[in-house]
Parts: sequence; C-alpha cells; structure tokens
Amino acid sequence: MSERIEVDRTVPAAPEEVFAVLCDPQGHVAIDATGMLQDAEGEPVRAVGDSFTVHMDREALGDFDMGEYDVTVQIVTWEQDREVAWQILGRVRPQIGHVFGYRLEPVDGGTLVTSYYDWSDIHPKWREAGIFPVVQEPAIKATLGILARTVARGYVRD
Repeated sequence: MSERIEVDRTVPAAPEEVFAVLCDPQGHVAIDATGMLQDAEGEPVRAVGDSFTVHMDREALGDFDMGEYDVTVQIVTWEQDREVAWQILGRVRPQIGHVFGYRLEPVDGGTLVTSYYDWSDIHPKWREAGIFPVVQEPAIKATLGILARTVARGYVRD
C-alpha cells in the first residue's frame, strides 16, 4: 500500500501566481477543502525553516474529537515558483512527521500543479495507530479545484 497521495490539475495561471497563494498562511485557509483550517497567522513563507500558525477544528472530518487547536506549519522544501512542502507540528507527542506539498510546472495554458501528501516517514506510534491517510484523495483533489478558482478570481491576501 502506498504511503503517498499525488493528484494534479492544470491551473490557468502563471506559476508565480499559484505559488503566492501556496506560500501565504491565509492562502492555505482559502483553498482548504477539508474544512479543518479555520484561520492562520503569520507572514508568507520564503525559505526552508519558515513557519506560521494555523487554527484548526477537526470536527469537519468527524473522526476524532480534538476540539479547536493550533498547529505550526514548518516549511521543509522550498524552490521559488516550483515547489513548497511543509510538516505539521502540533500538540501531539511524538510529532507525527507527515508532509504536504505542491510542485508547479509551467505548461501550455498555465501551471500543472501536483499536490502531494506523504506519510511514509511518520513516527511508528502513529503508523501503529492505523489512522493514515488523515486527509483522503478526494479532499486533495477538491483543494486543487478551489486553488484554481481562487487564483482565477485574483487572490488578494486578507
């Protein structure tokens, strides 16, 4: 069984327009299809090691009663207008170790955006819990649709 989900979609916009949304904490909230991301704080990320806070509510998934909580999104991969990925640092211990990211490739008609979710390096405690993937492929696909709509409308940071 694969421990990684990848989905892609062509977004009719330049890579730098798409990348701007993906690097903005409010952009993450704007495009989230799971309903978990409620708000965010922090400046747009610009390098590996940068981070921001996301206010979460797990109730949207209906799987675990965690109430409202905060996580830190920490950038682990950064290539301007090409790729950004992050790990989630939260209140659970040990930290989980899953990674979310996007690769961008210029194509005729815009940008091929590949969204990925990788839990291959999660801590053994979480692997044994059998709860992965937390975010399912349909939600990742839906997020790409919301991303395309958000960029088409001319994303403006709140």
